[in-house]
Amino acid sequence: MTPIMSKSEAADLVVSAKIRLGLSWQQIADVLDAPLVWATAALLGQHPMSDEQARKVCGLLELDETVAESLRLQPARGVDEELMSDPTIYRFVEAISVYGPALKELIHEEFGDGIMSAINFKVDIARRPDPDGDRVVVTFDGKFLDYRW
Repeated sequence: MTPIMSKSEAADLVVSAKIRLGLSWQQIADVLDAPLVWATAALLGQHPMSDEQARKVCGLLELDETVAESLRLQPARGVDEELMSDPTIYRFVEAISVYGPALKELIHEEFGDGIMSAINFKVDIARRPDPDGDRVVVTFDGKFLDYRW
């Protein structure tokens, strides 16, 4: 019996196949009929895929059943210290460190005592042209969950 492939090993194979086949993340997400950011995160190991999604993407990327099996597994989510050295990821952490307390206060003022769900959640990325250089627009869209005492 073949041991289960780790999600990080599967992600490496997905990225290699994507490059080898000249596909974009958007093209892969379109085949999966899934949101771009969700599909990319799932293929990088942060979400479990359904059996149908895993089979479909492995067919597209010419990857075998061991990769599909890994893509169906529940992930171990958390902070990967190695990722913190990546400048793009670090900037997101930095932005939340600077603006997180203000966003928390504003959410509480607008909605009351509660949180924004990261489970009932959508995230999107877009490019916005700007004369000073294009802007990255990241949208977090989470359901408000009030604390119930």
